[in-house]
Amino acid sequence: MKIVLRRVTKTPLDFEVKSDEITFKGYLEYHKGKLILLKAKLYGFVLKPCDSCAEEFKLLIDEEVEFFISDGLYEDDDSIHLDVVESFDGSVEIEELLNSEMELIKSDYHSCESCESSMNS
Repeated sequence: MKIVLRRVTKTPLDFEVKSDEITFKGYLEYHKGKLILLKAKLYGFVLKPCDSCAEEFKLLIDEEVEFFISDGLYEDDDSIHLDVVESFDGSVEIEELLNSEMELIKSDYHSCESCESSMNS
């Protein structure tokens, strides 16, 4: 789903994208200057190898996602306390944002239930 950033206004623009067992649902809203606020929920399951035993397991995903998208180069503003993603073609591909968020989550340390219980005993 490609969204043209100049069409995003103060009225929230809803989106929902699904990939396998993951749903990325939220809205885009004009913030100020060249900044668009993205607020979304990322939820579902993803297959991931356990970082302890390497067995693949279903990792539960239930994350709140919030960051800005800059329409062009982002000039640092000390009042902004969220991450900023830059777009240089005046649009944003929601599936790419979903994939990026998933890669960030999967890069964290996660272990399966079996390894979790053996670590806690």
